[in-house]
Amino acid sequence: MALLLITSFIWAFSFGLVKRYLGGVDSGFIAFARLALALLLFLPLWRPRNVPVATALRLLGIGMVEFGLMYVFYIQAFHFLAAHQVALFTVFTPLYVAAIDDALDGRFRPLHFWTALLAVAGTAVIVYSGLGRAGLLSGFFLVQASNACFAIGQLWYRRLSVAGRNWRDRDAFAWLYLGGTASAAMAMLASPGTLHLRLGAGQLLVLLYLGLLASGVGFFLWNIGSSRVSVGMLAVMNNLKVPLAVAVSLLFFREHADLVRLTIGGGAILLALYLNARNKTN
Repeated sequence: MALLLITSFIWAFSFGLVKRYLGGVDSGFIAFARLALALLLFLPLWRPRNVPVATALRLLGIGMVEFGLMYVFYIQAFHFLAAHQVALFTVFTPLYVAAIDDALDGRFRPLHFWTALLAVAGTAVIVYSGLGRAGLLSGFFLVQASNACFAIGQLWYRRLSVAGRNWRDRDAFAWLYLGGTASAAMAMLASPGTLHLRLGAGQLLVLLYLGLLASGVGFFLWNIGSSRVSVGMLAVMNNLKVPLAVAVSLLFFREHADLVRLTIGGGAILLALYLNARNKTN
């Protein structure tokens, strides 16, 4: 559990750092830089011959969606939302995973519908007073696009993993990050502002933190830690990083929020996630 806690704290600071230091930087460039740095960490472990060509192509596709598109949408949302709002709105991912998994298997479980509805109600409580503010809904839907990409990638990878594989997870990471870097590069090149980009020393240090530590080391530690705890504990730890990120954004980065609305709405969202995770482990 210690590795999961360490990773949660590393990720909790990412939201505030992106908002404070990279809020005006092109999202495609940030996603590209973050994934390219993470890829550099995994290149020493890369053994291309250990993965069949057809599987490698699928892993590239997964990486393009789960990491590349996910980060582009996620980082773009910071142009419209505060860091604690982005953090809170990422908690919809498990609900997307459950809903998409049900759809792929041709089944419908009412609990997933009701927990999603509860999470939406909690979000409405938080954002209701700011609905007149330009960009709030745009930011919310960008985070949901990011969540959907992450959910699709997770399910795609899981289904590929159980299909009689003869390769290891560590053999796949470089392929995933290579695909993510490629799709982020395309998004970056599509933005003309990237050609005139100028970064300060502080912004470069933040990119190094996000790419090497949060994305590279963070995902690696999380994968190791997740294999050493029960499914129930893993579900709890997945949800723990969200209130941690909200707290860090409010306390360390001095963001302002309606604490009453945040507590009520956030509590409803976390309750929905708890019910969803509890049903999955029973």
